[in-house]
Amino acid sequence: MSATAPGLGKPLKLMMHPHRSEIPIYLAAIGPKNVALAAEIADGWLPVWVSPEKLKDVFGDALALAKPGFDVAAFAVPVAISDDLQAARDFVKPHLALYVGGMGAKGQNYYNALVGRYGYEAEAREIQELYLGGKKMEAIAAVPDALVDEVALVGDRDRIADRLAAWKESPVTTLLIQAHDPGTLRTMAELLL
Repeated sequence: MSATAPGLGKPLKLMMHPHRSEIPIYLAAIGPKNVALAAEIADGWLPVWVSPEKLKDVFGDALALAKPGFDVAAFAVPVAISDDLQAARDFVKPHLALYVGGMGAKGQNYYNALVGRYGYEAEAREIQELYLGGKKMEAIAAVPDALVDEVALVGDRDRIADRLAAWKESPVTTLLIQAHDPGTLRTMAELLL
């Protein structure tokens, strides 16, 4: 006991019982070495800005290290349901521009590098130049529609239902969506059941 502690401390006791005997450990990573580390030592991986079509090509070697039951839990997949496809895409673009263009330093932005690995190297460079140059609206406008279509679920209900096929065929085992209204949550629950 510390010389300054009053001696009144008591050990904490859980007032509730966990649902499982072991708590799974997940790592959030997007660099190839850290994804390999997650596959080697963790129970799951929390990737952000997942392209279901390109996930195997970009991270397949790292994921090959995973033990059976390893959970690939795509984190915060944006969902924007609208009959106006462009409006749905435009809803996602500011967030994507912030990550690709404004996170980290010019020479070390992991999200920018991730988008580059997906095949958008030139676009990622342009978004970053604009964003760091104080031209945020231009950076948002520079986010390619194709990139949004890959990493988000946007459009009307039927389009999103069709896009879910790519997610189901990918290594993703858990889809953690980012929704902004109860109607979107209901629609996604219906589509995923």
